Amino acid sequence: MSIKTKPISEVAAKWSEVTPGRSRYYEAGVRNPREDWGSQTQASGPIYQQAVQAGDIGRRYSGGVRRAGTQKWQRKAIEVGIPRFGPGVIAAKGDFEAGFAPMLETIAAVTLPARAPRGSEQNLERVRAVTTALAAKRLALRAAGG
Repeated sequence: MSIKTKPISEVAAKWSEVTPGRSRYYEAGVRNPREDWGSQTQASGPIYQQAVQAGDIGRRYSGGVRRAGTQKWQRKAIEVGIPRFGPGVIAAKGDFEAGFAPMLETIAAVTLPARAPRGSEQNLERVRAVTTALAAKRLALRAAGG
C-alpha cells in the first residue's frame, strides 16, 4: 500500500506561507547553537577532504549543476540576490576592511623595480613583485589561521 500524500503544490504553498513567520526560531538557533560552528567546522576537515577526493566527485558536481540549471541560478540571483546585494555590502564593511587591510598593507610595502618602455618584458617584473608579495601574504595568513 502506498503512502498517501498531499499534492506538492499544497505542500509548497503551506511551506512558503508558514516558514517565513518562523524567523525567530532561526534567530534563536544562530544566537544559541547546540554546537559551536567554528570548532565543528574545523573538526570536519578530514571528512571534507575525503568528500572532495571521492572518485566520482566531478560527476556529482556536474550533475548538481545540470539539475539546477542556469535558469534557476539566474532567477534566484535576480529575485533574491539583487535586493540583498546593497544591504549585504553595507553589513560586510567591517569584514571587508579587516580582510583586505593586510593585503593593502602588503601592496603598499612592495618596492617596484624601475619602469621600462611600454611593452617591455622588464615591466612584468613590476607585476611579479606585487603578485609574489600577495601570494606570500595569503599563505602566511592561512598558516596563521587568519
